[in-house]
Amino acid sequence: MSTEYKFEGWMGDDVSSSEGKMVWREFEPKPWEETDVDIKVTHCGVCGSDVHVLRSGWGATEYPCLVGHEILGVAVRVGSKAENDIHVGDVVGVGAQSDACLGRDGPCAPCSAGLNQYCPKSVNTYNDRHRNNGKAYGGYALYHRAPSHFVFKIPSGLAPEFAAPLLCGGITVYSPLKYHGAGPGKKIGVVGIGGLGHFAVLFAKALKVDEVVGISRRENKRADAMSLGCDDYIATSDDADWVKKNQRRFDLIISTASSDDMPFNEYLALLAYGGTLVQVGVPEAPIPVKPFSLIAGRKSVTGSSIGSPNEIRDMFQLAADKQIKPWVEKRPMKDANQTLLDLEAGKPRFRYVLVNEW
Repeated sequence: MSTEYKFEGWMGDDVSSSEGKMVWREFEPKPWEETDVDIKVTHCGVCGSDVHVLRSGWGATEYPCLVGHEILGVAVRVGSKAENDIHVGDVVGVGAQSDACLGRDGPCAPCSAGLNQYCPKSVNTYNDRHRNNGKAYGGYALYHRAPSHFVFKIPSGLAPEFAAPLLCGGITVYSPLKYHGAGPGKKIGVVGIGGLGHFAVLFAKALKVDEVVGISRRENKRADAMSLGCDDYIATSDDADWVKKNQRRFDLIISTASSDDMPFNEYLALLAYGGTLVQVGVPEAPIPVKPFSLIAGRKSVTGSSIGSPNEIRDMFQLAADKQIKPWVEKRPMKDANQTLLDLEAGKPRFRYVLVNEW
């Protein structure tokens, strides 16, 4: 079946593409299957992952690569075997989908059969291959084709520029907050008040934790942290006694830091007995951990990557019900290259969202 629209987007041809050198051109999406959905992209959030992948920072990228995994738009074609009750004309989203089928909602049939290594539902939104060997391309584009398993309806009342960055940035922190019981009676520390960390603060407050504290290097983030709803703020580079003042303070710490030069063992000292630090930021180099930092106080370190389909739906509904409004700046899709450069320069407060000007 032919379509009346072209798949065009910002293509990265080599590592230099992360330096503002993506090229706009037509591309061939994955071969159509009746389980697929075509989406007319209206908005696409900009994630730090996009830069890491374009420059092969987490491993070798299969170029050409079209990034973007916070995709929001309108369904324009829906396969006869599509999941999730999607219809043409629905406002839908596609996120960072690789981890969305790991069994937190219970395994689907292929995993139950022990075939998870071949599961057609386990594929990255971009820089990957589908089961039919079609390349997976992201959302810095006019149109996106996705397996319907990863396509979600967007609740009414949630603005598209707010919904798009929830599809990676939001769910990356919402999932561990829910999994580790964030709510009344809990004290939460959030390392990094930025693209991920500001979501963690907003969700922690919506989940009614007793205390949420922003943690960053410098005092210059304090005003933003308090405006987001933090009850307190810790500046680790501007207060020599920050560890001593805050020892055993938190039940849970969400670390969104992506630098390998972070005081990781000192963060562990802030955990209460039996506390947990969840690392969601992904440095490109290892982080040293001293065993005694864990042994003293029976502390745990774990990680988390996005979330399950049901967690994504729950997150969207909470955002709609509580009118959670991420701090976003809309940029024209035509300015994607400059937007990546500004992201790398640390300019966003706190999330960029590319908008197609139809």
